[in-house]
Amino acid sequence: MRSAWVVFHKELVDTLRDRKSLFTMLLTGVLMGPLMLMLMSVVIQGAEEKAERREVWAVGMQHAPDLQNFLARQGYTVKEAPAHYEGGLRDGSFGNPVIVVPEKFAAERARGETPEIRVVFDSSNKEADLQTRAVEGALTAYRGRLASLELAMRGVSGGVLEPFTVQRHNLADQQSQSATVTGIVALFVMIAVLVAALAGSLDSMAGERERGSLQPLLMNPISLGALVGGKWLAVAALAMGVALLSVLSFIPGQWLLQSEALQAMFRFGVGEGAMFLLMLLPYAGAVSGMMLLTSIHGKTFKEAQTSSSVLLMALQMLPLIGILNFSGEKPWYVWVPSLAQHTVMLRILRGDALEWQHLVVPTGVSLALTVVCLAVLAKRIRGLAVR
Repeated sequence: MRSAWVVFHKELVDTLRDRKSLFTMLLTGVLMGPLMLMLMSVVIQGAEEKAERREVWAVGMQHAPDLQNFLARQGYTVKEAPAHYEGGLRDGSFGNPVIVVPEKFAAERARGETPEIRVVFDSSNKEADLQTRAVEGALTAYRGRLASLELAMRGVSGGVLEPFTVQRHNLADQQSQSATVTGIVALFVMIAVLVAALAGSLDSMAGERERGSLQPLLMNPISLGALVGGKWLAVAALAMGVALLSVLSFIPGQWLLQSEALQAMFRFGVGEGAMFLLMLLPYAGAVSGMMLLTSIHGKTFKEAQTSSSVLLMALQMLPLIGILNFSGEKPWYVWVPSLAQHTVMLRILRGDALEWQHLVVPTGVSLALTVVCLAVLAKRIRGLAVR
């Protein structure tokens, strides 16, 4: 352990010498969380303010004065859409769906025909897409109102159109609903850990080989276990430190939230932070071992960076399995690194109950993966020493 501590101290000093890269990495890990929350709150607040204004943009509304009166009674302000609204919707410069009323709307209704009102939007324009449902809901209410009036004129009760009512009952509480928005927190801290482990491992292994300082280091009278353990401790300490700072940054980061709705939904306290670290610290150790093992196979820094970037991308993509699988969480998720940590952290954000396998299995897999990676790494370094 004394030899491993000497190697750890040497690697730590080497890491601290590159102060510019270290400062950039730590600053990014600390500030990106609060800045991301602030950006989310600004976007949500803008959507809330737009919804509160209750503005409807239309073309040809003069052909349906009763529709305009209906919307006004519902609290909407009807505005004339710009001439080139379709181009604005496509390029994102105009962020509102547009109601298009045909010129013969009133005449077709008088003849008993069914005129068509279009709601023009662009699904790739997220700002307009978010408002489309509200506009369609207002038009549906207007259509139901017209149908009830026409039935009443014929002596038929408007209740014929609604033989039953539908009441929505959402089983998800506020904390569970917020996880759909705040779930990006879990993904962010994992990416911060991966980037820290990548940066530390590249210099510790590939950098040593390229500078020619690894062979003299192997000539020292220390065991391979001490050498590998010391290098791993240095990289893991950096990754764990970034994990700690990233998690802690979200606690004061809540003060920057400007949206009242997001403030009510986002609850990330000391308890959630502690559970996050319980998942992230063993994960940081496993990732550090994998990055070191990948880096040692590169003869140059650039070659190791390329192969490590592939591993980094794979670990970043694994959580997408759970995000894109709409059929629900699967039992085998907890056995897959990255996916397991992301799944458990989402459960923490949702306030779901954690069972023993959610805590024991990801931690056990991370520890086992760390041991295997370090054993293979020691064997690889022994081969370099023989050469």
